[in-house]
This record gives sequence, structure tokens and C-alpha cells, in this order.
Amino acid sequence: MKKVEKTVSDILIEKGLISKEDLDAAAEDSKKEGIPLFLYLQDANLAAEEDILSILSDLIDIPFINLKDTVVEEQAIRAVPVRVAWHYEFMPVALDGNKLTIAVNAPLSVRGQDEIRLSLGYEIAQVLARREQILELLKTYYGLAADTVDKMVGRDRSHVAERAHAMAHEEIQDIEKMAEDASVIKLVNQIILEAFKKRATDIHIEPFRGKLLLRYRIDGKLQDQPVSENFSRFLPPILSRIKIMANLNIVERRVPQDGRAIVRIQDQVLDLRISFIPTAHGESVVIRILPSKRRYDLLKLGLSEEDLVEFESFMKKSSGIIFVTGPTGSGKTTTLYACLERMNTKDNKILTIEDPVEYELEGLIQIQVNPDVGLDFATGLRSMLRHDPDIMMVGEVRDKETAEIAIRVALTGHLVFSTLHTNDAATGITRLIDIGIPPYLISSSVHTFVAQRLVRVICSACKTEDTEAEIEIKDQIAKRLNMKPEDIKIFKGKGCDKCGNTGFFGRTAIYEILSVDNDIRRMITDRKTASEITRTAIEKGMKTLIVDGWKKVVDGMTTPEEVLDVCQEADVVSDVPSASTSLPEETEEEDAPKHDISFTAPRTRQKKVPLEQRVYKRYYRRLPLTFSLIKSSEGKIIKLNAKNLGQYGKGGHTRSVFTDDLGGRVPAGELKNIKALTIDISAGGLVLESQYLIPAGSVLEVHIDIPGFNEPFRCLAKIVRLEKDLPRCFCIAVCYLDMSKSDRLRIEEFCAQSESDIEEM
Repeated sequence: MKKVEKTVSDILIEKGLISKEDLDAAAEDSKKEGIPLFLYLQDANLAAEEDILSILSDLIDIPFINLKDTVVEEQAIRAVPVRVAWHYEFMPVALDGNKLTIAVNAPLSVRGQDEIRLSLGYEIAQVLARREQILELLKTYYGLAADTVDKMVGRDRSHVAERAHAMAHEEIQDIEKMAEDASVIKLVNQIILEAFKKRATDIHIEPFRGKLLLRYRIDGKLQDQPVSENFSRFLPPILSRIKIMANLNIVERRVPQDGRAIVRIQDQVLDLRISFIPTAHGESVVIRILPSKRRYDLLKLGLSEEDLVEFESFMKKSSGIIFVTGPTGSGKTTTLYACLERMNTKDNKILTIEDPVEYELEGLIQIQVNPDVGLDFATGLRSMLRHDPDIMMVGEVRDKETAEIAIRVALTGHLVFSTLHTNDAATGITRLIDIGIPPYLISSSVHTFVAQRLVRVICSACKTEDTEAEIEIKDQIAKRLNMKPEDIKIFKGKGCDKCGNTGFFGRTAIYEILSVDNDIRRMITDRKTASEITRTAIEKGMKTLIVDGWKKVVDGMTTPEEVLDVCQEADVVSDVPSASTSLPEETEEEDAPKHDISFTAPRTRQKKVPLEQRVYKRYYRRLPLTFSLIKSSEGKIIKLNAKNLGQYGKGGHTRSVFTDDLGGRVPAGELKNIKALTIDISAGGLVLESQYLIPAGSVLEVHIDIPGFNEPFRCLAKIVRLEKDLPRCFCIAVCYLDMSKSDRLRIEEFCAQSESDIEEM
């Protein structure tokens, strides 16, 4: 082998892949550390593994293969016990009769081949492969930490396994001894180490009947991890070991427990937040992985240049309050920390009160909420004022008392940052009003509402143009960004080793920044709705979440699916043909009825857009609804009746045919609780048939009766288009405003369940 090493080393030098000086120094260091030369060269990044294996393959006539492109035979896996594969660090690939093909990172010695041959009873054929691929496939086919689990199973069962099943009757000392067993400690360490290597933020260990699930949350998505079938047998000692690390009660399994632990992984110190809950089949545990020290940079959060300017402007304020809004896990705390990091200078004293303190920032006074001793957000805020702060951060505004104190603190000359759980920036205002904060306090204290979401970033290593992207998506993006659809390119990740074949690596944020200027203040004081405030802000140049998301799609940072997954895009009822707000011409009906028009008039069925081209699924049967006019845009409201029906269509509703003598005009205030029927409905909007012509842009309050639900769905809706598709009624397309996410999901579920019935019509 030494001769082979020397030959490979000479070839590396000849090809200019490494200098002789570096090679000689590496040879000396590898001897001192007891590491094979080739492995040392790879670890020190002095030579690429592929280069070494390619040269070695040509030299000793052993094929060099890519295991990612190799089909591993199941019979080969069954032929090799996990302890043998892990001990010699090879991956069984194929079994042909008595010949077993194995993938190795370095050629096995004659002695090693003889030992495997005697142990397994097969003739051995070797192929070369990258070490990382071998280890990854061993975890995939045998399970995470399978070698450790196998050793634990093979040992005296009374020592670990049987005691694991008898934990309910053990004494504390015995449980502690079992949890401190070297194999159990190693197993837990391997679980945490593997999670860290895969960039996981959370570890989920979940017991079920007869099995155990191990899942990692990576880039916001849970991913199952392969584990040995014997893994579940050692759940009690695993959980006990984790409890010991977190200084929790190891014999208490009836109530939830929360704790924390600090571990060192490689050169990184990690803060583990550990939470246990009892379940029907044992305790479930979630471990949140937080770096103990971390740098926060506004430039790396995903802010555009104009958004960064806005952030810089409100961070220069000397007083007032800034709210960051969004659901749990949307990165609000990270954004706040990045702001505090930027303002963390010797001139500022910054205090925070959090539940819990997620990251420790040097130079900040951070307070941990502790309800058990009466330290809540409100109490902590009052005490913080006595410490002469310049800037304060409140982890979350949950109730009226905390909100009132935070706002009054902002009014007394302090800059305050906090978070709210709302869907967008404008609903942060209505949320504060809902919990009892007077509008005048909000308008006089709040500078900015920032809404945000997290989307996954396309992996740079496998990024490619998505030539199969739906045309409808490009049309939506083009409409929002005032671009031409043909100029839009959409990208995706194919999946590679770097991203774990997900196509994504890391996450970035999309933002919606609502600056509270004089106009917005007046609207807050006048108790305007969130949708009205949003409309005004958009007219003033605010980018909504969906617009910022589409910009990141066009820039090649993320995919449309990621943006739609976190944003509630308004469905503009794409099944109705596009038209202006003026009505199309239509031939006069000869047999016009001489009475008020019925809502049961037949209609021509709309041409349906295929499901795969729609944002939302649709339901095409009629459902009862009522609507009231909340706000009318410019234009007359006209009721179709016997007098004007015959004149309809000869030039549209702006002609003089709709005059007082025809009795068509209706005062806006009379449109209350009007009964109507839907033509089709989706989770983004609906089309209704009505005798009333109402100008586009008007706002309706809509009550929709959907089968299977006791209460009607109530929301505000905006008229986006008018059509004359019905013989005796107007066809009005609306999109929802201010609808809750839960209602949208229920409507979406109803439409999806009804789709098969509709197709059979």
C-alpha cells in the first residue's frame, strides 16, 4: 500500500494538483496524527477526493463509481449485517451468486478482505466511491447511528434493552445509570451532530405504536430521518439522557417539561432548548438548536435596497414603536435582533424582555420572562424604565396591558421594537384596536408596521431555469410587476448533494413595510378597515408581501410555489373572461319579461381553466349568499328591471337609457342584505349573479352559505370585474378582503372535495 501511496503522490505532483512541499508536510503530519495520507489530504483540502480516487482507480484497476447514480440491491443489504458494514466502512452494492460487490473509499487490505470473506461467506469485489457518499448511504439503508444501536442490541440485554422496557419500575439511580451508559450517550450525540451537519433548526423524536420517528426541520420543512428498526427499543434511555442534559426530572413522564442545555459540536457551541410532552405511546421531545453566538446583519435578511433605506430611517428615530408582524416561525425575532445589532453602540443602552431569550447578544441587557415568579412582559417593561434605556425590545405584545405600556413608553421618548401575530402589516393596526388600544394612541406612537415571511432559497449548486413553469404564474407575476410575461424567467433547484436533493439551501425573507404617515394616521383615527389602509399604502408605493415575493422569483432567489405557500394571493376569478368595467353590447331580448327578474335564470356555463393552471380550486354549483354595499366607487348603481331590461346592451350602463323615468338608479344606502347566488366560488374569490349593477372597485360585505358549515362565511370583498354573461342578471366577480386564513383553508377544502362531483356534471 505504501508503494501505491507513493505512486499516487507522484502523479498528483506531476499533474500539478499539489506541490511537493505540501505533500511532504502532509505526510509528516498524517504520521503524527495516525491518519492515512489520502484522508489527511482530503481533510486539509490539499487535494480533491475525486482526483485521488480517479488516479487510484487507474493505477490498481478498480472502478471508481458515483453512488448517487448506482442502484443498491436490496439482497446485498440483507446479506451484510450493519456492524460489519460500519466496522469496515463499506457499502454493499450488489450480490451476484456468491460474489458481493462493495463500495470502499480506499482499497481493503488482504487481511481485511479475508476477514469480510470469512464473516459473510462471499467472495468480495471492490469498487471505489467517495467516503461521504458511503456514509450517507449507510445511514439511508441501515438508519441513523445504526452501528451504535446494533452494538446496544448485541450487548447483554439485561444491561440496556431489558432495563429500557422495565423503566416504569426502576429506581432513580438505575435510570440515571442506564442513561449514562456510553452507548446511549454516543447515540444522543450522534443524533445532535447529524442534525447540526444538516443545518437543522429542530430535532423531533416522536413515539408511535411499535415505531419511533426521528425528524429534522431543515429550511423550515420537516424531513424524516432513516433509523434502525431497533431504535424504538431504546427510547426510554434516550429520553432520560436528554433530560439529564437539560437538568429535568427523569422520572416524571406525566406532565410537560421544558429545559435547556449547552453542548459543543466541533468548534461551535450550541444552545439546546428542550421540550417534552406526554403522548399515548410515550414522551415526545423537540430540541431547538440555537447557536450561542451569532452575528446578525440586515444586509443578509433579504431586504431590497429601498426596504433597507426604510429600515435605516426608522432606526434613526429617537422615540416611537416599530412592530414586526407575522406568524410563528416567520423570522420576526431575527429581524429585530438584526436591527438591535445595528444600533448596538456605546451611545445606546438597549434592554430586551423575551420569552425565551433565543440568542445572546453582547452589549444588550436581556431579560427572561418568568411567569412563575410574576415576571411577565408588563411587569418587566415597568422595571426596564428605571434602568434609563434608549432602546427597548419587547418579545411579543400579547395583551392590552403589555401593548398599552409599550405604546406609552414609546410616547415618553423611547424607541421600542416589538412583534405581533398578524397576517400582514395593516392588520397589525386592527389587532391593536381589537385588544383595546385607542386608535389615537396607535396613530401617535407607531412609526412602522413590518410584515414578513420566510421562503426557501434555490440551491446555487443545482439552480436551473424552470422551462415548464405555468403560463398563468408568469401572467400573475407580469401583472403585479408591470412586466411582459415573455421577459420573465423562473428558476428551480434540481436537487444535489449540497442541498440534500431538496433543491433549496437556506431561507430569505419577503417584506411588507407600512410607514405610518399623516394620511395613514388619519385613517387609523377614523377606524378605517385594514383593507382600506392597505389600498392607500399601496397607492403611496408600499410593496405587498406577494409583490416582494414575485420580485425574488424574478431575481432567481426562490420559486413561485414558495411564495404562494406563505402568501394569500387574491384570486381575481380567472375563469371569467377579462373585460373593462363597461358592459359589453348585447342584442335586445325580444321576449323580455314584464316583471322583476328572478335569480334562477339559466346561464351559459363558463369555460373552465384546468386545475393545474389555477391558484385555487373552484366549485361551480350555485350557493346562496347575501351582500351589503359598504363602499361604492364612482358610478351609478342600477337595478335591472322590466323597464330597462329591453334597453340593456345598447351601449352600456353609462348611456341615458338608465334614467329616472326608467326607475333603474338605486341609492347606495339601500343595498343591505341583498340575496344573491354564486356562479362559482374559490378560496380567493367568487362570481355572483345579481340584478344590481355595481361599479368595479366597490366594497361589499358578503355572507356565504356553504353546505356542511353551521355559520356563513363573512368577509369583505372587492368587485374586480363586471360581465353580462346572464340573460337577466349581471355577473359580478369579487376577490376577498380581510378573510382569515382558516376560512380560506375551509373553502379551499370544500372546493377540492366537490371538484370530482362537478366534473361529472
